[in-house]
Amino acid sequence: MSIKGNIGDWSEIYTLLKVLGDETLFAGDESLEKLKDVVYPVLKVLRTESTGEFEYSINQNVVFITSNGEELLNLPVSEFALKAQKTLEKIIENKKLKNTTFSIPEIETFMGLIHCKSLKASSSQKTDITIVIHDEKTNLQPVLGFSIKSQIGSPSTLLNAGTTTNFCYKVHGISSADVIEVNAIGNPGKILKRVKKITELGGTFEFNKILNNIFSNNLVLIDSLLPEIMSQILLSFYSTSSKTVNDLAKLLEELNPLNFDNSNKHLFYTYKIKKMLTDIALGLTPAKVWTGQYDATGGYLIVKDDGEILCYHLYNKNEFEDYLFANTKLDTASTSRYGFGELYEESGSIYFNLNLQIRFIK
Repeated sequence: MSIKGNIGDWSEIYTLLKVLGDETLFAGDESLEKLKDVVYPVLKVLRTESTGEFEYSINQNVVFITSNGEELLNLPVSEFALKAQKTLEKIIENKKLKNTTFSIPEIETFMGLIHCKSLKASSSQKTDITIVIHDEKTNLQPVLGFSIKSQIGSPSTLLNAGTTTNFCYKVHGISSADVIEVNAIGNPGKILKRVKKITELGGTFEFNKILNNIFSNNLVLIDSLLPEIMSQILLSFYSTSSKTVNDLAKLLEELNPLNFDNSNKHLFYTYKIKKMLTDIALGLTPAKVWTGQYDATGGYLIVKDDGEILCYHLYNKNEFEDYLFANTKLDTASTSRYGFGELYEESGSIYFNLNLQIRFIK
């Protein structure tokens, strides 16, 4: 039976082959450009399969595949480079054909040869790929875990939408009749139109709370003012033309709605938002209590649409934060599914919920 997968699934196999074929990892900057002076020789890739634990070690341009200390096979790195290129070509070809899932028989055969039975790493693993590198500056050999993000397919989400990510605002200055008028506004773009209409009617938004207490406290754990900051980000997203996290943060720096002392040009909002994005990337989810303990995944490998792979890891913390900050945007989720975007009255007050979803730009 042939192995079928989507672009993201095949991108995991492509990454395995490409990393072994290149023998190196290059770090990237916030603009997805290679940092040519930050390169790490790859010593081995560790992979868990249903059949056991496997090591793919590189030595003198040869990949040695071992399990439980026993050598199973060795192949030249050039073979992995060739198969990586073939995989990339087939991924791009199937993307053009708009095939949501597909098989690549030639690569399946090679996967069987190298004891790689599945497209994705074992679900018991917190990482998509684990790589041992050599750091020439420190002479250390850290084991780095990565999630693989492919830009060849559709942009993935950083923070998934849910009822857990709803922010509640108390709306002042409008009547019950206004509520009916605003809620009658339909698609397209009904949320933006409703926010605009509320403002035109003289209404103002006051952040009340994040409806999910766990998500609220997760943000407070990072920074006590993050719920308020993100409520301002959401309002700006739905009332201005700014969509990217970068642009929205710049807007907040200019408006300074929390009245920080910016006499010395501290970038308060930018700094706090970067910390939040990093924690989300490395384990924070809205519905689970966040302890600040990063899971085994310490970074991302980005598969660019031309097949180049760039490394972002806590090992290079500033570059990782800058990448997340420069390459994410807010997005609008389903209003009916997640229960937001409609005025409602409760205990004599009028409220309006907005939903937070953060997606990669590409």
